[in-house]
Amino acid sequence: MLHLALFIAFGAIAVAGAVNLLAQRHPVNSALSLVVVMGALAAEYLLLGAEFVAAVQVIIYAGAIMVLFIFVIMLLNAGVEERTRGSKVAMLFGIPGMLLLGLLIIWTLIENPGQGSVSVGAQYGPAKAIGQLLFHEFLLPFEVTSVLILIAIMGAIVLAHPPSPRKPPPPEEELLMEPESELIEMAEPRKEP
Repeated sequence: MLHLALFIAFGAIAVAGAVNLLAQRHPVNSALSLVVVMGALAAEYLLLGAEFVAAVQVIIYAGAIMVLFIFVIMLLNAGVEERTRGSKVAMLFGIPGMLLLGLLIIWTLIENPGQGSVSVGAQYGPAKAIGQLLFHEFLLPFEVTSVLILIAIMGAIVLAHPPSPRKPPPPEEELLMEPESELIEMAEPRKEP
C-alpha cells in the first residue's frame, strides 16, 4: 500500500512539474521545472525496481543534460517569453488530436485489461548487459548524439557572442590633414630667450 501511495505521489509531482514547465514564462524556470520532472521520474524508476535506470536518470538527464540546457539558456540570455494568442493550426489539429489520443488510450485500457502480472524488476536487464548494448551495439548512435550536443553548444556560443563594434575607416581627407594643434605650433614663431 505504501509502495502504491509513493508511486502516485511521485507521479503527481512529475505531472505538476510538467504543467509548471509549460506555465512558466522564463526559460530558466522552465528548465528547473524539468529537473523536478526528471527527479520524480527517477523516483518512479526506483519504485519499479530499476535502480540502474533511476541512477542514469539522475546522473545523465537531471545532472548533465539539464546543466547543459541551463548553460545554453543563460548563454543565449533568453528573456521572458512573450505571450501570443496561439496558433490556429495548433487549435485546428492539436485539440482533436489530443482527444483522439485520449480516446485511443481509454479504448486500449478497456479492451486489454491486465494481461498478466509481472514481478517488479523483471523487465530490466542488469547494468552489465545495458552497458554492453550501449557501448558495443549502439556505440555509433551514442557518439553521434554527443557530437550533435557539441555542435549545439558551439552554435549557442556563436549566436550569443555580441558582434564587435567596428569603427568605420576614416576618410582619406582626414588622413592627409594634420591635427590642428600641430598647425598652431607651426604657425607661431618660436620665442628665444
